[in-house]
Amino acid sequence: MSHENPEQNTNAHVTGTRVGSIVSVESELKRPLRILMFTWEYPPRIVGGIARVVEGLSKALTRQGAEVHVITNEMPGSPMEEDDEGVHVHRVSISSPAPNFHTWVLLMNHYFAKRAGVLGREVGTFDIVHAHDWLVLPSTAEAKSFLGCTMISTLHSLEYKRAGGVNSPEGLMIESFEWWLTYESSLVIVCSNAMKGDTKQKYTVPDDKIWVIPIGIDPTKFLVSSPNRDRVRDRFGITQSNKLVLFVGRLTHQKGCEYLIRAIPSVSKYHDAKLIVVGDGYMRGELEYVAQTTGEAWRIRFTGFIPDSDVVDLMLSADVMVIPSIYEPFGVVALEAMAAKVPIVASAVDGLAEIVKHEYNGILVYPKDPDSISWGISRILSDPANTQRLLENGRRELSKQYTWNAVASLTLECYKKALSK
Repeated sequence: MSHENPEQNTNAHVTGTRVGSIVSVESELKRPLRILMFTWEYPPRIVGGIARVVEGLSKALTRQGAEVHVITNEMPGSPMEEDDEGVHVHRVSISSPAPNFHTWVLLMNHYFAKRAGVLGREVGTFDIVHAHDWLVLPSTAEAKSFLGCTMISTLHSLEYKRAGGVNSPEGLMIESFEWWLTYESSLVIVCSNAMKGDTKQKYTVPDDKIWVIPIGIDPTKFLVSSPNRDRVRDRFGITQSNKLVLFVGRLTHQKGCEYLIRAIPSVSKYHDAKLIVVGDGYMRGELEYVAQTTGEAWRIRFTGFIPDSDVVDLMLSADVMVIPSIYEPFGVVALEAMAAKVPIVASAVDGLAEIVKHEYNGILVYPKDPDSISWGISRILSDPANTQRLLENGRRELSKQYTWNAVASLTLECYKKALSK
């Protein structure tokens, strides 16, 4: 079986824009750089990927000498004020009722802004306010004004790409917030070159206003003593003779899981494979129906949300990780697969194709194409020697570019560049 490279230009590394000579902001301030992050989610409240990004970045910035404060939503069982490994976390109660999600978001921003104002009196001058996505735009923009500091934003994804086009009033509102976010910010951070191009085109943002800084991961959670592979697989109905194909992600249109499910009958012609689908979302019922239509639903198991420790065990026990996304501005799960030493089959889309390089550290396949996905899985399962080479390349690249300390260093350069303007 042969297959051409679906993405010819996949060799560009994700790198941050670097500044040649910057006067030390800390020495001018006579104190550590003081940063105020705004995010609607922070562990243990985890809705999507933003929570882990803010946590990893904030802790790494703190280790590098910055003073980091985070304003976020309350979480039952978590303290309203917390020192999280040096990060000052301020959780806020959203006490007003809201008839729908978008009204709640605006109320959340009202309470976030009030907390920021109080923090300004309690803590003193902030140098940077940092907004994480459109959901916290109003409060961050207000804080920039009344705290008199510089605003940075991170766009974690774009609505028109995430939704496959924008036609609804809600989608148009989110787009206007995304444009507003880029307008208010001194510099805008995105996670891939693909997303930089999309942001420039969609919102006419100047090239030098956008910094490409990758997302990091903490690989140490995959360095624990190896789980009992047979026991883990047995818990999820995988026998010793089965090949475990793994999907981890939200069950939404963007993630493309339906195309992976449709690929399983073709894979099973050559390999005794079973698919474990980890995650939940609005498409779960539809995807379970798609599994039934394959005639091999017994090969496919949906777990829903499971504890992080179980996800790690499954990744360490899998034979191949498939990431069949239709849109993926970055692809953290690909980095986690590299850390877990599980080979990757991924769609050649957006930032995902900047991380996974065809026949170097993984296999790229065509998006929305079950036959191509089937080929990629068989490529991994049929050639152990080549698969081992892919894994070794992935581990080397992970250690060079995608640690939180490396990401924090680039982010500090971004902050200093903004402050030097």
